[in-house]
This record gives sequence, C-alpha cells and structure tokens, in this order.
Amino acid sequence: MTDAIVIIPTYNEKENIKEIIEVVFSLPEDFHVLVVDDNSPDGTAQIVKTLQKNSQNKVHLIQRKEKNGLGTAYIEGFKWCLAKHYKFIFEMDADFSHNPIDLIKLYEAAAQDNADVVIGSRYIKGVNVVNWPLMRILLSYGASLYVKLITGMRVQDPTAGFVCYRREVLEEINLDKIKFIGYAFQIEMKFKAYKKGFKIIEIPIIFTDRIRGKSKMSGGIISEAIFGVISMKWNSLFKKD
Repeated sequence: MTDAIVIIPTYNEKENIKEIIEVVFSLPEDFHVLVVDDNSPDGTAQIVKTLQKNSQNKVHLIQRKEKNGLGTAYIEGFKWCLAKHYKFIFEMDADFSHNPIDLIKLYEAAAQDNADVVIGSRYIKGVNVVNWPLMRILLSYGASLYVKLITGMRVQDPTAGFVCYRREVLEEINLDKIKFIGYAFQIEMKFKAYKKGFKIIEIPIIFTDRIRGKSKMSGGIISEAIFGVISMKWNSLFKKD
C-alpha cells in the first residue's frame, strides 16, 4: 500500500475531476486520491464512482450532504486518511490551478528532506501566478504580507492550498478545534503547525488560474481571513490549542 494520498475537495468539478485523477495516477510516485464532494449538483461524485470501479482501490470518495466549506471538507478528509494510516497527506485543488506534477516535489521534500509541512508556494521566488487579474494578485500577495505581520510566521505563502502534511502534524493538531472553514482555514492550519514547532518548507510552484468551472472565492471568505487572523493570533496568546 502507498504511504501518500491526495485529498481533493470538490463542488461542481465535473469538467476537471476525471482528468486530474488520471494525471495523478500517471506520476512516477504512487499516490492514492480521496475526493471529498459537497453534494455537487453537476454529478461530480458520479464521475468519481465510475473511476473507482477500475482504480484498484486507489480512488476513494466521501460524499457530504451539503456545501459546508473547504475547511470542514479537509478536516473530514484528514480524519479519514489518518484512520487509514497514510503517512503523507496532501491538499490539492481539482481545477489544475495546482499542477499535479508538483506533487513529486512536495513528496520528496517531506519523505527525503524530513519536512513536516511542505507548501507549494506562489511567492517564495517572486510572484508565480498565471492568468490572475492584477487586483487579485495584489489582494493575495497583500494577504500574505498581512498574515506574516500579524502572526510572526515566516511563511511566504500562508494562504496556499497546495500542501503536504506528515500524519504526525495532523495527529498533533486538534482538528476539532480548527475554527475557520474558508480562506482562513489554510492560514490557521499552518499557524497551528508553526506554533507546535514543526518543520515547514516552501517549494516554488507556478499557480495557474482555473480554465474550466467556476471559482469558489467570495467576499465572505476574504473577510473571514482578514478579521480571523487577528482573533487567531490573539487566542494563541492564551490557549495552547
């Protein structure tokens, strides 16, 4: 059995899900895939079920009853992967904004360089973002600077969603106490790992905006990140978890 699994949360990703799973399986490293689908009305889960039939138990699916946010999808996925004893647990988007080929670089940093958390970073070497409008780049990069300023965490891309966690990190973090469900979830997970002294490495990637499907970004998600970071930092001064 492989020691690595990629969690892909989905909501209306029928244009992408089959192709991205096939690319993951074409890589020289053996990755399993866990799709966490939030009851996509476009039939994403049905596509995954079809792929499962010939996957040799490499494709797994969690079907949720409703759209409950990125953070809760990942938390549910993390718990499933821990129960199945995977050692390296990845987060990756379904829309090819994260290049599946880069999974190899993240895996090697964790397995060979003994990193506890490996981040596929858009900002470790300049700004490596393709097809984003200037305003969105400024918003994202500005958010990263803001998070570093407030938290003191020396991570160049704290909002990144392309991440590898060693199972020990997820076992140490109290997943039931993760507060945020949207954009800020990624920040909170990295901050928890940072506060617990885990080794965090950033690997440069090129982030390409989705070509097919719709973005899930919203004003509420951005607001959660802006105001949530302050409360997260404040609470960390008084709480261990």
